[in-house]
Amino acid sequence: MKEIVCVGSVQELQELSGCGELTDLHREFVDDITIPSKQGKGVLRRIPEVFDCWFESGSMPFAQSHYPFSIKEEEFMKGFPANFIAEGLDQTRGWFYTLMVISTAIKNQAPFKNLIVNGIVLAEDGTKMSKSKKNYPDPLFVTKTYGADACRLYLCNSPVVRAESLQFKESGVKTCIREVFLPWFNSYRFLIQNISRYEQDNGVNFVFDSKVKFNMEQGNMMDKWIVSAN
Repeated sequence: MKEIVCVGSVQELQELSGCGELTDLHREFVDDITIPSKQGKGVLRRIPEVFDCWFESGSMPFAQSHYPFSIKEEEFMKGFPANFIAEGLDQTRGWFYTLMVISTAIKNQAPFKNLIVNGIVLAEDGTKMSKSKKNYPDPLFVTKTYGADACRLYLCNSPVVRAESLQFKESGVKTCIREVFLPWFNSYRFLIQNISRYEQDNGVNFVFDSKVKFNMEQGNMMDKWIVSAN
């Protein structure tokens, strides 16, 4: 019969093996560590297989509250399953998968009520963005040049929100400035200028009243055109 020891912590490994202080658990530091057999079978060595690292992330719904050891069942179920989780499409075979497997094994149900998936942002030529290739515009340059809001709007109005890939283009962010933000800003500036003029001419503060409805039978031609255009 085989002798198997499941080590639960660094401290336990140090105590069982007598290896001394251990600060790094990468393979090159633990492969040579052995544990004396308590059954007189010589020494025990680490198995060669590497456990799927996504198992740890998939354990998150339970591990974050140290379930079932440090929290009561009733209290745990107040936050389980989660209302939603959100990640990229590439997690279909990663986090999404391990979350579902572990939760199904423990609770026989999904750990989330809703799953929100975004697409993958690619380089302009359709290839994967890479730090080594530098095939993407500098994020700080884009932010300083066009503003973070323009970049957000570009992404929010892209295939990414429909779980499809986006070939990121700096020109797309620039287009948001020209076609969206500048018209918005000009409309805002027009409003503020006329409010200031109204307050100066009448000596009162402008107070918006949502109950007041525009009468198409009265007012000037420009006001009628604006209302009809909407």
